[in-house]
Amino acid sequence: MTERGAVQRPGDQRRRGRGAEAAASAVAAKDAAATAFYEMDQAQRYVNGRLIVFADLDARAAARPKAEFATLTESADAAAAAYIGIVDAHDLDEPDRSAAEYDAARRAFIAVTERLTALTADLNAFAGRLSPQLASLEAALDELPAKLMAARDLIAEADRAIADADARGMRPADAMTDVAAARSALEVLSSRGLGGLGLAGALAQADEVRRLAEKAREGALALPRTAEEVRKSLVAVRTRVQVVAGRVDPVTVAMSQLVRRYSRECWEDLKGASSVIEGAVERARERIAEADELAARQEWKAARQAVTAARTELTSADRRAGAVTGRLSELDAAAADPAKVAQQARFAVRDAQKMAVTSPGGPAPEHVRTLDALVARLEAGPARLTGPHPDYWAYLRELDAIKTAAQDVITQIRNARAHGH
Repeated sequence: MTERGAVQRPGDQRRRGRGAEAAASAVAAKDAAATAFYEMDQAQRYVNGRLIVFADLDARAAARPKAEFATLTESADAAAAAYIGIVDAHDLDEPDRSAAEYDAARRAFIAVTERLTALTADLNAFAGRLSPQLASLEAALDELPAKLMAARDLIAEADRAIADADARGMRPADAMTDVAAARSALEVLSSRGLGGLGLAGALAQADEVRRLAEKAREGALALPRTAEEVRKSLVAVRTRVQVVAGRVDPVTVAMSQLVRRYSRECWEDLKGASSVIEGAVERARERIAEADELAARQEWKAARQAVTAARTELTSADRRAGAVTGRLSELDAAAADPAKVAQQARFAVRDAQKMAVTSPGGPAPEHVRTLDALVARLEAGPARLTGPHPDYWAYLRELDAIKTAAQDVITQIRNARAHGH
């Protein structure tokens, strides 16, 4: 009798059952590893793309994240290579594999899945840390088109203001220079863009275009007003130069009286005042003539500077003249009544004494010593006025020094009270 098939033993059935179960587990582990590999690859691609954007916007700020990502990339590439190696080493499509072989494949796939999953988590965490910086940069990037539009609008406005000034007979040379610089800065921004300037550089360049264009526009718009100011200032400064020139004779007379009536110490620092004033007046006239020429050439900004220089000369001459005539008046008053000119210093010392006495806890010893010394200086002052030509100027300076010292004591007391001392 011929057998139609071999008799199946119970042990064979159990082995085949274990083999099928092991194969299914290995395939499931392989599928999980494939999913983990895909997720890691996608995370790596995403972070790489964000870093490219980051570097375009701010290359300097992106340097450190790029270095960190390089380390992550190295680990991810190594994990990917390990995954591919395991796939090649465990071909689950081959028949007649043993349960042990399937189990080894399963363990290898589980291990590489854990490695891939951990790297995906690291990449996602890195992306999370990168996100706030990128969001800030992208928000700033959104400002760039508006800044460029504003800069171009200002250049157009500057052009119109320059054309208007030119039509009115002005010469807007400075405004033309500024608007040309604005166009040049805009060309740099347009040609180099984010790739050459970075976001911070592009924003700064846009601001520079706007600044130059605005300066050009304001300069052109201000020309008529500046021209009118210069014309009026020239009239005023011509009048003033005559007034200051007229002070030369009174100063000469005052100096003569100082020299004749008072000691050398009273007037030596003022010697040559008349010549100084005459020189300043002459220089002011030269600046006025220069301003006239500049105004005739429509160079209003330079003309205004020349007028300012003339005024500076006249102010210096005025002060010098006032110093001479004022010195004579002060010395005459001191010579007529030395005690009277000391009154202000005496009042200052008394005020300081009253404040010191009314201080909480009584007057401070250092204030008492200072004020007693000031009183002694007041009493000794008139004794210095000796001889046929007393040094009244030294006397007046001593009174000023006493008054200042008394005011210092008052200030110290007030500060101490303010701080609760």
